[in-house]
Amino acid sequence: MDAYDVVVVGGGHNALVAAAYLARSGRSVLVLERLGHVGGAAVSASPFPGVRLSRYSYLVSLLPDQIVSDLGLRLTLRSRSVSSYTPLERDGVHTGLLVGGSGTAASFRALTGSDSEYVRWQDFYAAMALVAQAVAPTMLEPLPDRAALRDLVTSAAGQDAWRWVFEQPLAQTLEEVFTDDAVRGVVATDGLIGTHTSLADPDLAANRCFLYHVIGNGTGDWRVPVGGMGAVTGELARVAREAGADLRTNAEVVGIAADGTTAEVTYHHSDTEVTVAAHHVFSGVAPAVLDRLLGRPARPSAPGAQLKMNLLLDRLPRLRSGVRPEDAFAGTFHLDETYTDLETAYRESAEGRPPTRPPGEMYCHTLTDRSIVDSPTAHTLTLFGLHAPDTLFDTPGTQDVLVSRYLEGLNRYLLDPIESCLATVDGAPCLEARDPRDLEAELAMPRGNIFHGPLTWPYGTAWGVETDIPNVLRCASSTQRGGGVSGIGGHNAAMSLLRPAAADGRLAG
Repeated sequence: MDAYDVVVVGGGHNALVAAAYLARSGRSVLVLERLGHVGGAAVSASPFPGVRLSRYSYLVSLLPDQIVSDLGLRLTLRSRSVSSYTPLERDGVHTGLLVGGSGTAASFRALTGSDSEYVRWQDFYAAMALVAQAVAPTMLEPLPDRAALRDLVTSAAGQDAWRWVFEQPLAQTLEEVFTDDAVRGVVATDGLIGTHTSLADPDLAANRCFLYHVIGNGTGDWRVPVGGMGAVTGELARVAREAGADLRTNAEVVGIAADGTTAEVTYHHSDTEVTVAAHHVFSGVAPAVLDRLLGRPARPSAPGAQLKMNLLLDRLPRLRSGVRPEDAFAGTFHLDETYTDLETAYRESAEGRPPTRPPGEMYCHTLTDRSIVDSPTAHTLTLFGLHAPDTLFDTPGTQDVLVSRYLEGLNRYLLDPIESCLATVDGAPCLEARDPRDLEAELAMPRGNIFHGPLTWPYGTAWGVETDIPNVLRCASSTQRGGGVSGIGGHNAAMSLLRPAAADGRLAG
């Protein structure tokens, strides 16, 4: 029987980060991936000829520069020219809010009638920048306890910033700080990506999601991976292999036996059942999947709650507001995402009905990076829809209903119907949609939850990767501080072996 220091179950981006760090330290590492390629949800695909889309994950914020530097990743991450655009119709007039660049203050003034809301915006995000600068450096270290993190945040950004993010529902913060419904909505969406919750929920799920969306690298800047998301995981696979890790695809793990000291992992490969021994097993799969592999009853999984749409366009559509499409779609295009829209859509979806006006976020990768398309004029358009819990898709046809409503919603703000801009192949429009059930089927994410479960606060004990079996560790999105394309879970799982004494000296209040 072959034996390894570490067997990593699953080949997502976090697994590759863990494998690279461990192999570079001299550990023998085997990564087992069920699919024919590594990368998990952070991959590129070609659903239409001449395009290489980031099919699932599509932007990078949380990946620390330290991981890029440590591993020698050859990546180009570009900032977008515009932060966001929110189209609106008020009193029968098409208008909008453009954030990013020298025209931001004027856009706020035109929408709200004064400079007051823009001043509130600047003050709030200045505070969030200080929160990010305080929290981001802790993400690759043993977890601080809550008191220590509070001291870091309040020393950097003040008591209000701690209360706004960590203590009161995001709805309360938005209503306290801002007055305009659209402005509140633009802020709120960072608390709802992949998270099905009310902004007013006292569980603060939206707050945790919001925190992770504003702290990346201490700036919160969401950047475009040049070459698509596949370029990121391609680099991770390269450095892991070059360090000596064995990346084995088409290898479906069917069982794990671990007693805290030794382990065996059984997998199927080329119609053969193989068992290997390991000192440690790293789980790059969701907790419910790990339970099944350990022969335990699977713990309940939180719902996934998103609809992803990828479109290929012959040209960008013009907007009724008159804003240039090159500006409107370069950043995050907020579709029906006012504060009121978001809460209404949540209530409808929580009652088991597809939202009447489903909220979503769109952006055009090719306005920042044209390398993913062969045509000199084509553009991609990506939509990430909110408040689409997996249970909605128990009803046949729900995906078609939501796709239609999203297109209708977009068309309300366009001079050119989006259908007229879609490229076609053999007469079929270039549009694909993926809902939580598709993610579960394709990526083995229970209920299609992109975070593998609820996001967690970045405080606690040790590295946040432990399980109840000492030699079985989590290294994916289910780790504390996991979620998003970050590599943080993989890094911290590796460090729990390479720097075990560091956890004893973690920051405490």
